[in-house]
Amino acid sequence: MGVGIWLVCRSVCVSTEKDNKNDINNEAPTELDEYNFHQTISGLSGLGLVFFTGPHCASCHHLRDLFSDNIQTLKDYFSNKDLNFNVFEIKADKASALVNEFSVFHLPSLFLYQHGQYHCELQTEAHPKKIIEAIELALSRPAEEEP
Repeated sequence: MGVGIWLVCRSVCVSTEKDNKNDINNEAPTELDEYNFHQTISGLSGLGLVFFTGPHCASCHHLRDLFSDNIQTLKDYFSNKDLNFNVFEIKADKASALVNEFSVFHLPSLFLYQHGQYHCELQTEAHPKKIIEAIELALSRPAEEEP
């Protein structure tokens, strides 16, 4: 039984405040592809949030910006629970093998890993507080079978 929360990303125009890429708090998600995905994830300690994006997907761009702007907040929150927190992006147009492996039907799609093991598909609103709540809810349930 999957986590019953749908990813709701608003196609909002990104304000000009986002143009400040020199902000030291911004940290882009680590990009993975079919050549480094399994090796990277299997060596993961703590939590890993993997999300699939597309080049022409406004919701994907919004989610990527949200992670870039809030990664330290998320890392700090989970470090207080003795968990490392990592965010990984898979560009669907460049990693079709992983898109097929995960049966990705819509973008963006999020998948949660814990200590290198698949936990579940994560469906939540694109807001840091909602992401944290969805992760905590998912972790309170048993892990699902990997797709």
